[in-house]
Amino acid sequence: MTATIDWAPVLDTDPLLQISQDLFATMIDAEPGHVHHWVGSRPELVDPRYTWVDVTDEQIVRVVIGTGRETGEAITRALLALPDDAEVTDEDFMDAVGEVANVVCGNVKSLVTHPGTLTIPVVAHAAPPLGDGTVLVDACLSWRGAPLTVALWLLP
Repeated sequence: MTATIDWAPVLDTDPLLQISQDLFATMIDAEPGHVHHWVGSRPELVDPRYTWVDVTDEQIVRVVIGTGRETGEAITRALLALPDDAEVTDEDFMDAVGEVANVVCGNVKSLVTHPGTLTIPVVAHAAPPLGDGTVLVDACLSWRGAPLTVALWLLP
């Protein structure tokens, strides 16, 4: 018999906000203070990109991060220490935003009991397949004024 995963520690936006703030402060911005809850109505992402990682075991939880391509490129430049005007290749983009999703998912995994294992990050132009999944948390954050979404989905 296996134990049931307790997702309670991440069932509101505050843990996702804290994880995102810590990640961006240490890996991207080199200082705190650039990630906050989005204020106002949820914006549409311009030229959206999505990256996701699953935590698999008896239950599958998918961590999905969404951002616009331009914002993803800024994240890539910062993470890879590229000049502000550097061209971002698709490979660099996928590596960088995939790593962001991997770190967020790893931190989510560390907060719950019996979490399972992580899959390899996927980066795509469209949101991932969620089937009959149930959204556990859906946060809209702001990084340097740009929208960044972080969601947790329980998949069937």
